[in-house]
Amino acid sequence: MAASEASSVEPGGCEHYRRGCLLKAACCGRFYVCRLCHDAGEDHALDRFRVREVRCARCRRVQQAQQRCEGCQLVFGEYFCGTCHLFDADRKQFHCEACGICRIGPKEEFFHCSKCNLCLPLTLQGNHKCIENVSRQDCPICLEDIHTSRVGAHVLPCGHLLHRTCYEDMLKEGYRCPLCMHSALDMTRYWQRLDSEVAQTPMPLEYQNMMVEILCNDCSSRSTVQFHILGMKCKNCDSYNTAQDGSCRVSWPSRD
Repeated sequence: MAASEASSVEPGGCEHYRRGCLLKAACCGRFYVCRLCHDAGEDHALDRFRVREVRCARCRRVQQAQQRCEGCQLVFGEYFCGTCHLFDADRKQFHCEACGICRIGPKEEFFHCSKCNLCLPLTLQGNHKCIENVSRQDCPICLEDIHTSRVGAHVLPCGHLLHRTCYEDMLKEGYRCPLCMHSALDMTRYWQRLDSEVAQTPMPLEYQNMMVEILCNDCSSRSTVQFHILGMKCKNCDSYNTAQDGSCRVSWPSRD
């Protein structure tokens, strides 16, 4: 057995999946517990759809990919997909033909958005902004694939996708989509608190009448507003997610 094969063998599966067999990679002929273990140990990727044989982790019998060992009758996985060759503990998985891969369910709690090309929770049906094939883009935080990731996707109000874990990390540092700068969550209460802070923080006399042009990242409107160091509020949607327009004019009212 190759060293890379031995290191991938772990009774009950690996850190990624709970299973009782190893997959035979069609690309190199080596056995690995899963495609992720294979890809970490090789300089190429395992094509899950080309897997034809597995080796039982108990009796070591090599056989065609199936749910139960034909020798010792070990169940390789509570869940088995003959298309993706996925063996795992039962986590309410289901195979989505439109996605082309298996998803974690339950199936009845998801729908496939044909435009986004992704399975989404039913709570988002008719309640999200569609971006064509958005799931085929890499996560803008970690730059890793979203469509086939084992980490769930989080849909931002702007329609862009992040890994759920990347979204949680992003909120520790900021609140805006890294692609379009749109607010990534409902900021209404924060804007109201900022209203109070702005009102209680007068600017120095020389800046009190200074007017600037701003562009709102949330509604794309332009406004001419009074400059304030804490933030400048969009006149159209009341958001403070704004920035001075690149071609901004700074002005003061004339003094007669």
